[in-house]
Amino acid sequence: MSTDARVEAIRIHPVKSLTAQDLDAVDVIEGQGLPNDRRFAITHKASRFDSAEPTWQPKQQFLNLMRHERLAQLDSHFDADTGTLTLSRGGRPVAKGKVTTPLGRELINQFLSAFVGQEARGAAKLVEVPDVSLADRNAPFISIISAATVRDLERVVRKQLDPKRFRGNLLIDGAEPWAEFDWVGKTVTVGSAQLEIIERIGRCEATNVNPATAERDANIPKALLDGYGHADCGVMAVVTQPGTIRIGDALALT
Repeated sequence: MSTDARVEAIRIHPVKSLTAQDLDAVDVIEGQGLPNDRRFAITHKASRFDSAEPTWQPKQQFLNLMRHERLAQLDSHFDADTGTLTLSRGGRPVAKGKVTTPLGRELINQFLSAFVGQEARGAAKLVEVPDVSLADRNAPFISIISAATVRDLERVVRKQLDPKRFRGNLLIDGAEPWAEFDWVGKTVTVGSAQLEIIERIGRCEATNVNPATAERDANIPKALLDGYGHADCGVMAVVTQPGTIRIGDALALT
């Protein structure tokens, strides 16, 4: 059954809490999120993250937008073929390093430490856990945001909202506002892949940060509660059939 929705954008966030990298298409694998999404995170001095025995950690162990809105000034682009991470600010590259090598990672660490300063409570460090996404949930998922839902929320907030604020992997448009909540528990075909919609996404203060200005200019959780009686926006999905997803692909309930 058609949902009238299509994929408008495909995005990964190579570094947790930095802004997105846009893709034209992506191959998805059963039981995994998008490749290289939240592959890296940035630790602070008080973090319990152990680089000798790296494991998934909750967002409080890393610099995050809830407390460090300055991070939204940085764009991240990761080239998986070369292992090169490029950080940009205002469209201009400010740091670049082959982070699969100690020297390249140190170049990134030096820039991050200078950029965040005291907010890192010491030297900032780029970290990763092999084959694990450092997203807020300790299980692979793909997040889906509806542009129509965001436009409806704008009525309550009384200002324009960039969907990037919600840091989704797939931005869709064409469905009715909030229709994606009705898909929970159902399977959606998109491109040659199938996704099971598993739950709604509860929103935290990170969504208060404007991705274009890195300023806290709205209270999104409160607006959701006031306007709709919940603090949810977007849905989580897991891949149940591998395939390729491209911009423009339609979503159909199966």
